[in-house]
Amino acid sequence: MQGYIIRIQTAHIESRLSQMPAVALLGPRQVGKSTLAKQIIKPFKNAIYLDLEKPSDLNKLRDPEAYFSLHADKFICLDEIQRTPELFPVLRSVIDERQRNGQFLILGSASPDLIKQSSESLAGRISYIELTPLNQQEIKINLQRTLWLRGGFPRSFLASNDNNSCKWRQDFIRTFLERDLPQLGFSLSAKTMERFWKICAHTHGQLLNQSKLGSSLGVSHHTIRNYIDLMEQTFVMRALPSYQTNLKKRIVKSPKIYVRDSGLLHTLLGLETQDDLFSHPSYGSSWEGFVIENILSIFPDWHASFYRTSSGSEIDLILERGTKRIAIECKASSSPEVGRGFWSALKDLEIDEAWIIAPVSESYPYGKGVTVAPIHEFNPKR
Repeated sequence: MQGYIIRIQTAHIESRLSQMPAVALLGPRQVGKSTLAKQIIKPFKNAIYLDLEKPSDLNKLRDPEAYFSLHADKFICLDEIQRTPELFPVLRSVIDERQRNGQFLILGSASPDLIKQSSESLAGRISYIELTPLNQQEIKINLQRTLWLRGGFPRSFLASNDNNSCKWRQDFIRTFLERDLPQLGFSLSAKTMERFWKICAHTHGQLLNQSKLGSSLGVSHHTIRNYIDLMEQTFVMRALPSYQTNLKKRIVKSPKIYVRDSGLLHTLLGLETQDDLFSHPSYGSSWEGFVIENILSIFPDWHASFYRTSSGSEIDLILERGTKRIAIECKASSSPEVGRGFWSALKDLEIDEAWIIAPVSESYPYGKGVTVAPIHEFNPKR
């Protein structure tokens, strides 16, 4: 396995720091934010790193104005900022007083919607960047199946064997539900949320049916929507919206739900080895989610959706940026084939660039404007 893995977001973070006073690096716990931040601050002379979960570091900010004034010329990294949201108004005054870019790197385990104080206090002064689990561009090509099985959390991916990786993910799920969510201010039953998460894992890649999920848990469909919003905002689930079009087609409007990290998905499903995965009914949907998350982590600036009509036309992933529209179909077979619904969807949406992403060894043309490719060779024309 690899040692320290260079993250593709490094250059983007450094660029934003040169253009903005503050950058917020957001993502789930244990995704590698602190490790990446420590690499980024190395070139800064006398940079300061504060872990706000450490009482000794937190104590330094008993009088934050005085502390920041004392270190007015320093670049400061604040880790686990969601534990001290009262700092944001102070940061605004400090940033405005210094009037320079690259003052603060802020790390948090919740989305901007949960860190409301940051968006309200630092509007126009902060840039948000999400750090996802490891993706296929950050690892060696021969380890892609390991990445798919174990997921992209560094400690899970780099574990000495599949069993240790699985145990790490089991501990992560337990800690996330029992400690992390309550620390973010959500007083929810850990057992209920675990049941909810496992049900979502079994419906991974399927259309969201809030009423059915609610019936399974004995809660309303509104409560299910709140649960999904919470899990999205903490970066562990994705509700992929349906493609919106003016075509005279009966478009499916419900989103599709995914457990974002494939390793967490497999643990929730009770899958530990490659053989477990190969023989499981969720094999195809697992590959679909793995492909989608990898692509969106590498191309975060594209708008993502899926396309499905009542007549059977369907595309797993539609990417849009400006006038560019790309169709992506995910097939877990080494000899992928697509049906009539795929070609109908390409015609419906007038797509001229389409991809079929499959576990194949090399790319090859499949039809007019359609390329079959391994995930690491997906490279849309800009």
